[in-house]
Amino acid sequence: MTALDLSSPVAVVGTGTMGQGIAQVALVAGHVVRLYDAVPGRARDAAAAIGARLDRLVEKDRLTAGDRDAARTRLLPAESLADLADCALVVEAVLEQLDVKQRLLRELEGVVGDDCLLATNTSSLSVTAIGGALNNPGRFVGLHFFNPAPLMPLVEVVSGFATDVTSATRAYEMARAWGKTPVACADTPGFIVNRIARPFYGEAFAVYEAQAADPATIDAVLRESGGFKMGAFELTDLIGQDVNESVTHSVWESFFRDTRFTPSLAQRRLVESGRLGRKSGQGWYDYRDGAERPEPHTAERAQPPAHVVVEGDLGPAAELLTLIREAGISAEQEEEDHGTRLLLPSGGQLVLADGQTSVEFRDVVYFDLAVDYRRATRIALSASQDTAPQTLAEATGLFQALGKQVSVIGDVPGMIVARTVARIVDLAHDAVAKGVATEEDIDTAMRLGVNYPLGPFDWSRRLGRNWAYALLDDLHLRDPSGRYAPSLALYRHAYATDKREGSAS
Repeated sequence: MTALDLSSPVAVVGTGTMGQGIAQVALVAGHVVRLYDAVPGRARDAAAAIGARLDRLVEKDRLTAGDRDAARTRLLPAESLADLADCALVVEAVLEQLDVKQRLLRELEGVVGDDCLLATNTSSLSVTAIGGALNNPGRFVGLHFFNPAPLMPLVEVVSGFATDVTSATRAYEMARAWGKTPVACADTPGFIVNRIARPFYGEAFAVYEAQAADPATIDAVLRESGGFKMGAFELTDLIGQDVNESVTHSVWESFFRDTRFTPSLAQRRLVESGRLGRKSGQGWYDYRDGAERPEPHTAERAQPPAHVVVEGDLGPAAELLTLIREAGISAEQEEEDHGTRLLLPSGGQLVLADGQTSVEFRDVVYFDLAVDYRRATRIALSASQDTAPQTLAEATGLFQALGKQVSVIGDVPGMIVARTVARIVDLAHDAVAKGVATEEDIDTAMRLGVNYPLGPFDWSRRLGRNWAYALLDDLHLRDPSGRYAPSLALYRHAYATDKREGSAS
């Protein structure tokens, strides 16, 4: 089954931000769009607001005046649900309450034709549960647009337990015809993006709660080393702390309080205090007039070592050997079977974050993962109270000689970027194993939905198939709550590789 014909009217019920955005997408694609809202006058106000946005698109040369005028003639506020009777698709974008959505859809089912596709834009409720109120749930599908809908390319096409394959295919092709990039997924808590993105926020908050680093430093490391567009603290301030925490809590509850999705107590306190982010003037950061943005912790200049010895190939950090030599520092490489590390002149060691802590070893400084060590502008280091000051100074000077700013954080296993990426990779493998979505669709969703520098499977291939499993296994030994226990899917992935290569796990 192909996409809806452009001659087929489309309806959007609910005229808030998302409803207006979805209506604009359908309108610009060429459909007649009917807007309905239960509150009198809101549909007309929404139509006027959409018209004003079309005017701005003309001003920016993104839409011709003729196309705008034609679109306006196709945008029709509806006085009642009965006005939607001839629509081929109805998308509801009303209040995120199960009973409200079910009641609306039951009413719609009695109005529209049997071949009308019914859809929900829910971001947190079960598509299966919403559709359970329908006599014919087979024609019901999730169409999860991302805000702002006219700009964000991703649409998650969610099949509930009873959704017919033809309905899901029809919705998928329709989203593509509207110029979006659809991904198909099963009805699981959080769908793709909100399920797999939880560690990006959760691990940043966990490092903060462990008093290993402040929000400004954690955000800077995620951006400047991890390659993320925004750090977790500034992003949740933008989203709204109440909104982000609500999604986290919903996913956690939906997974029967699985410890992998446990919400942050620090974020809960922030919400309870009314510090909701940009919209309230204060969140993790202060946005009030005159408030200064805190700077990330950056280490003072230190003398770089004259030479280092590199044992092993450094794995995901292999590019460092080239960068060190380009910086004029002598680097001797030795092949070692027992691990990968940099030996410093003082006798200390510099090791890529692996889920262990500096306090467990004599004179070890850990450095964090970077998406690209050449392009990274900041590197985080961690050391314990027993690490020799000279070892930390040499490690700091080494990365500064490579043109990086250095942030020294507390002795937390997995540091910041490494533990975040490992958990994202794990949840992605687990999702594929459980039939949520394909590897390709998960990578697409995470790149387009939340602007990750790499999809989880792209990252997994870069890091080596055993890397995420080994790091999480070490973390799990140090925090046996279950939060870091590698999934069976990740274990199988790592073990199969090791078996094929003839090495131990």
